[in-house]
Amino acid sequence: MAIVVGYVTTQEGAAALDAAVAETRRRDSRLIVVLARRSRGDDPSQLEAEADAVRDLLDDADIAYDIRQLRRSDDVAQSLVATAEEVGAELIVIGLRRRSPVGKLVLGSNAQRILLDAPCPVLAVKPVRAAS
Repeated sequence: MAIVVGYVTTQEGAAALDAAVAETRRRDSRLIVVLARRSRGDDPSQLEAEADAVRDLLDDADIAYDIRQLRRSDDVAQSLVATAEEVGAELIVIGLRRRSPVGKLVLGSNAQRILLDAPCPVLAVKPVRAAS
C-alpha cells in the first residue's frame, strides 16, 4: 500500500509532508509525493532544487518513496486523485490554509475536489501556528 501527499513549497505543503512521513512510518508504507508548482511561471531550476530538497528530507527520514512532478498544465486535484487510484493508496495527505471565519464557509476548490473524489481517506493538516 502507499500514501499519496500533495506537496508545494509552502508552510501548508511542509505540514502535509511531515504528516505524510509520520503516517508512512506508522503504516510501514511507501510514500508517493506529488510535487506541484505554486505558479505557472516557476523557474525549472527552482523546481528541481525543490525536488532535491524533498529527496534529501525523505532520504533522511529513511522511508521508501517516489516523487512525481506535475506539469504546468496538470490539474492538481485530479492528479492527486488519479495517483491515489493508480497506486491503490490507503491515504491521501493534503495541507490546508488557515482561513477567516467567513473563508471557512468555502473550502479551497482543490481541497474540496480531493475530499469529494478521493478513493480513500484524506488527512487534511494545517501548519503549526507560531506562538504570539
